[in-house]
Amino acid sequence: MITVGLTGGIGSGKSTVAKMFEDLSIPIFIADIEAKRLMNSSKIIRRKLIKEFGDNAYTETGLNRPFIASIVFNNKEKLSILNSIVHPKVHQSYNRWLKKHKDEVYTVYEAAIIFELERQNEFDYTILVTADENLKLDRLIKRDNTTKEELQKRMNNQWSDEKKIPLADFVIENDNLNHTKAQVSIINSQLIKKHNS
Repeated sequence: MITVGLTGGIGSGKSTVAKMFEDLSIPIFIADIEAKRLMNSSKIIRRKLIKEFGDNAYTETGLNRPFIASIVFNNKEKLSILNSIVHPKVHQSYNRWLKKHKDEVYTVYEAAIIFELERQNEFDYTILVTADENLKLDRLIKRDNTTKEELQKRMNNQWSDEKKIPLADFVIENDNLNHTKAQVSIINSQLIKKHNS
C-alpha cells in the first residue's frame, strides 16, 4: 500500500481535494477531525491542555476552541506546545487506522502542517494544494466569518506555498473545481500505476 500525505495552507481547499479523492473510493484520514475528537475525548490531552492554557481551555461542553485559537495564532511557541501535545496522539490513531486499510492501493492523510513538522518522509508521496492568496482570503472570510487581519495572523503561522512546493511530489492548483478535479484524476491514475509497478 502507498501512503500519501495531502497538505496545503489555510484556505487552499485541501478538504475539497480530499473529498475528490474520497469520491474515487480512496480512504482518507483527516488529522484535524481526529485532533478535535481527541481534544474532547482524551483525559491525558485535556489534563495537559488545562495545565498549559489554564481552566478556560475547556467549558462544560468541551474544548474551548475560540479561547485556544486566540492564544496559539498569536504565539508560535504556544502553537508549538499545542501541536506537541495533540499530534503524537493523532499519529497513534493514524497508525491504527492504517492497519485497517493495509489492503488498499493507497491511502491519504490530510493535514495542514506536514512540511512544517518535517513529516513528509513518513509518506511515500506528498500532495500540496495551492491557491492564489486573495482567493484563499475570500474563501476563509466566507467560511469563518472573520476579518482579514485575523486570517493573516493564522496564515503567518504556516509556510508559504513557495517554500513548500519544492518539497512536494505533486502540486494541485486549486483555482477552479473542474481544473482541480482533472488534476486529482491524473494523480490518482499515477498512484495506481506506481502501486501496480
